[in-house]
Amino acid sequence: MIVEGIVTTLNLSGELNIAPMGPMVDDSMTQLLLRPFRSSTTYQNLKARPCGVFHVIDDVLLIAQAALDRLESVPPTLAAERIDGQVLTDCCRWYEFEIVRFDDATERTSLTAQVVHTGRRRDMAGFNRAKHAVLEATILATRLHLIPESEVRQQLVALAVPVEKTAGLRERAAFDLVTTYVDEWYQRAQTTRADQ
Repeated sequence: MIVEGIVTTLNLSGELNIAPMGPMVDDSMTQLLLRPFRSSTTYQNLKARPCGVFHVIDDVLLIAQAALDRLESVPPTLAAERIDGQVLTDCCRWYEFEIVRFDDATERTSLTAQVVHTGRRRDMAGFNRAKHAVLEATILATRLHLIPESEVRQQLVALAVPVEKTAGLRERAAFDLVTTYVDEWYQRAQTTRADQ
């Protein structure tokens, strides 16, 4: 099963990277299979420091901001307990992990992680339809180079319906962030084509 969340890693200078990721997990959540691209900061950090923290969160605005490189500031963190890493203070649960196997022969890597410590900050509020829609819209926005614009626009119209019906303020802000990002991406692509 794949669980969507946030992975935090540190580079050799101790700088924090926050990245949304959906690792494959076993039922007991004792092992994670991470699949970052070799070009990603997450992969580079894990190669240099083979440990990190996977967070289960219910804040889709943070997921959207991190996925689309729109984080305005670093959210509050605290030191991890068993690894050299940082835990987001506004998470539901966290899983500190160490990489035990690197398979990085292809651009999309497969990193097997063993969970070495877990913790809980608070109960999960749960996901309403708007949160699910924002997650899907965010994933869609990270694939604009792969999907025809007409299909992206059609999917965003459909995803807007549950947002309009069930969203709170953060979900609305997240969906607005995603749609603005999509508009800006296509405007830049159109300008680039016109300049060629």
